[in-house]
Amino acid sequence: MRRIDTNRWVGIDGAALVAGAAGVLFQRPALLLVAALGVVYTAYAWFGDAPEPQLAVERRVGNADPDPEAEVDVTVEVRNVGSRTLTDLRLVDGVPPALAVTDGSPRHGTALRPGAGTTFSYTVEAVRGAHEWEPLTAITRSPSGSREQSVDVEAAEPTSLSCTPTLEAIETLPLRGLTTPYAGRVSTDVTGSGLEFSSTREYRRGDPLSRIDWNRYARTGELSTVEFRQERAAAVVLLVDARETAYVAPDREHRNAVERSVDAAAQAFASLLDAGDRVGIAALSPRECWLAPGAGRDHRNRGRELLASHPALAPTPPEQSYLSSSAIRRLRRRLPADAQVLFFSPLIDERAVEVARGLDARGHPVTVVSPDATATDTVGRRLARLERRNRLTRLRRAGLRVVDWGAEPLGARVARAERRWSG
Repeated sequence: MRRIDTNRWVGIDGAALVAGAAGVLFQRPALLLVAALGVVYTAYAWFGDAPEPQLAVERRVGNADPDPEAEVDVTVEVRNVGSRTLTDLRLVDGVPPALAVTDGSPRHGTALRPGAGTTFSYTVEAVRGAHEWEPLTAITRSPSGSREQSVDVEAAEPTSLSCTPTLEAIETLPLRGLTTPYAGRVSTDVTGSGLEFSSTREYRRGDPLSRIDWNRYARTGELSTVEFRQERAAAVVLLVDARETAYVAPDREHRNAVERSVDAAAQAFASLLDAGDRVGIAALSPRECWLAPGAGRDHRNRGRELLASHPALAPTPPEQSYLSSSAIRRLRRRLPADAQVLFFSPLIDERAVEVARGLDARGHPVTVVSPDATATDTVGRRLARLERRNRLTRLRRAGLRVVDWGAEPLGARVARAERRWSG
């Protein structure tokens, strides 16, 4: 419980004293009357205290497992279970910070007799993640309004909302060539059985008849064996830049870059798993986040849950500071030797460039998917956009693949970038 003086009547006692002194000094009855009124108001202000609210709270959520961007109705019932009348009661519900109120209000004012109740409702828009309601805050005032009492009241049952998006794969997600011991789709320099022609060699005893170059045998009478370029699975780690500085957006109407990065990572996760690759997830965040590369249905479910509700990928910025050097060293130790990295970052600062180039230099080919969170409405924002473009250019010149992702769908932007890479 918190007691607060509102200072609503501050200065009345001083004014009454001055008016009384002036009335005596100048023998003005009117000033003495003003002083008397001031004394009355001062006494009124200090008379009584704000009643302590004793409330029972019930909160109901229309859909506790909604789809992203769905509107969810919330109804709050409050009953006065104390013995005093609450003449001035103000209520503020504890809406999770990541949920935006789209209709109604989580604030409510009323007066309640003992045993009486009140109901108010509002609507929130669901966003990815697990969200817990905080206690309702109840504020009462004394009759004069000079004092307040504030208490936090828990609902009868905990209130939560969990929004887990489905994994929707994009049509194409090209990867850079790697050599790994798993069958899959990434072209390697290793020859053997496969689909893409690589070379021919001298026939060896035991070679399959299906791989003999019969056309050459018909021309020259010599047996030779066809070699194909093998395709093997990639080990890919999806790295999301979730530092506090990455929670940027062009304006209040757009989602921040971390939210867009998580959406892109979810699409990439589904696409790569569907293609037979082993996929892991990590985050640049003060909150530890790591899912080792894997495949299969159970791994898909673990990744979906992590992307939906892990604290490191929350829709709101972290409060802790990010110790980048130690976190990057820990990430490098965890990365499999054959892993490449898809780095999702708005490239808001030089540290993001250093991370991408550092991982690439240590043998982990890096592809950067950068949601554009810049704007042009002020000189400072135009400068930030220019600096980001310079970072994109430097990464490309360093040999990294870069997807500059604006407002268009990610799949379309990746397809355009792929045409440029192959050209």
